[in-house]
Amino acid sequence: MPIYTYECKSCGQKFDLLINVGAGKEEMKCTKCNSKDIKKIFAPFNTGPGNDSSSGPSCPTGTCNLG
Repeated sequence: MPIYTYECKSCGQKFDLLINVGAGKEEMKCTKCNSKDIKKIFAPFNTGPGNDSSSGPSCPTGTCNLG
């Protein structure tokens, strides 16, 4: 089941919802004010600290000694 980030148009609360594949829109409401006037917003994927491949040493050949 995917998780989507939403923003309430009534109170401005941002929250995540775990959405069932067959879920109807009637189940989607703000976690703060219970308004159904919400919109899906873009939330970048976060892999957590230390998982950014653009930082730290690189080894293009795959034979580098990282120890």
